[in-house]
Parts: sequence; C-alpha cells; structure tokens
Amino acid sequence: MDNDALVQQYVYRFTADHGRPPASSAVASALGIDQQEVLAAFRRIHGRRLLVLARTGEITMAPPFSAVPTPFRVEVTDREYFANCVWDSFGIAAALHGDAKIDSSCACCGEPMVLRIFDGQPLPEPAVAHFAVPAAHWWDDITYT
Repeated sequence: MDNDALVQQYVYRFTADHGRPPASSAVASALGIDQQEVLAAFRRIHGRRLLVLARTGEITMAPPFSAVPTPFRVEVTDREYFANCVWDSFGIAAALHGDAKIDSSCACCGEPMVLRIFDGQPLPEPAVAHFAVPAAHWWDDITYT
C-alpha cells in the first residue's frame, strides 16, 4: 500500500477513535514516515477532496469530521465529534454506523436544536436544512460552505 493510502486510512481510523483528526507529527510517528512526507500526503489527499488543510498544512477537516469545535456536536456511542455542518453531522453517524445525538442550534434564531439518528434513520423533526451554496460549488470555498 502506498504512503497516501496508509496516511488516509490512519487519519480516518484515528479520527473515529479520538474524535478529531491527528497532527502530522502523530501520523509520522505512528507510521514511521518522515513528517514532511506526511504533509505531502496530506496535500495530495486534499487534492482528492478528502481532507481540508490549514495554511500550516495540518488537517482542519477530514470530512465529515472537523478538527476544531463547531456548532454541530455529534455523540455516537460514547464519543463526541464535531461536524463541519448539519449535513456532515448526519455523515458522521453514517460513517460510524451508529445511533447519534446531534446538538446544534437554528442558524436563523439561535434556538437549541437536537437531532437524532436511530437505526440508520433520522428521527422526524420539524426542521429545514438550508444550503446557502449550491452543492456544485461547495469546494470552491469548503471552509465557508
């Protein structure tokens, strides 16, 4: 398996286990790969839209997971994750094949909102998801989207 595949698998396995993506130094240490090669792998994986990187080259998003706290907190089993948006909140539950509780708030009025996933299905809620940017343009500026 090439380094990019090893790095990608490690990033997602670590993220699922720890609730956030790893730093390049942790990946390098775990895989026995030079940190500069890990950062280069991050860039190539980013080119395939599987990671979002900060200017430092470190991971800010391993979609659907966020490396930083966001308004979309997702509990699956006994772990806490942060999603990049409400859409990614559902993606975390799907990626981990688990029931989930999503704590968020209404973007319009700020009222707290709890969404739940049970047996792979969202429980009905009187809510609407609004996407300000068409899906075809999400990656034009994925951090804004």
